[in-house]
Amino acid sequence: MTLDDRVKSALAEKLLAMGDDELILGHRDSEWCGHAPILEEDIAFANIALDEQGHAAIWYGLHAEVIGEEKETYPDKLAFMRPAGEFRNAPVMELPKGDWAFSMLRQYLFDVAEHTLMDSLVKSSYQPLADAAAKVQREEFYHLRHTQAWVRRLGLGTAESNHRMQAALAALWAYFIATFEPLATDDTLVEAGMIPPAHDWQAAWEARVLPMLNEINLKPPSPVESITPSRTRHTEHLAALLAEMQSVARLQPDARW
Repeated sequence: MTLDDRVKSALAEKLLAMGDDELILGHRDSEWCGHAPILEEDIAFANIALDEQGHAAIWYGLHAEVIGEEKETYPDKLAFMRPAGEFRNAPVMELPKGDWAFSMLRQYLFDVAEHTLMDSLVKSSYQPLADAAAKVQREEFYHLRHTQAWVRRLGLGTAESNHRMQAALAALWAYFIATFEPLATDDTLVEAGMIPPAHDWQAAWEARVLPMLNEINLKPPSPVESITPSRTRHTEHLAALLAEMQSVARLQPDARW
């Protein structure tokens, strides 16, 4: 499929946003390494963090192909050499890890969002995007099964665990609703049959998430508050995260690892 300049630009922007979501959330998850509540989960959640960063590499690699950059080296430049203002992740990904309930609920909500998005992207009219989605989808099945079990365990556990989960949901809900706000160029990709409309994606997400939350005695806040940060206007947390994540690479920007 040959891409005209308008579609190519829109697709590049979308892939960048998808990769940034994965990279930043993966880094936040990695902060639990050595601090998870049980040893087995210390290993499991670290592996999920690595998977998310691997997914970022997939989207960055496809982004490089679309814009004609070197696929082998360009993803590292995107991850380690951009300032915060050039990142396009949803703000919810950059929020501090909080307690275990907050991190696990955020990961679960993201896993459902990613799982439902991949269900659509595997049917994308752009075959390289469909192929990449199929690869990500296989791992997301296991992520979702894992985080859903934890969310259920915490929601139905003790009064304390349920209270912490409800507090996490109250803090996360508006941020997650904002992740479905379409990019300015998304309509171009929807018209080309490459991605689903944002409202369809959000509806599929809510159809999975809301019954689960009701089952474990958690209630999303209503009405949903609007948030100021966006994919182009980040919280103060992103700059601090990047300063840590990028520090080694920036010491030797031409090094090959």
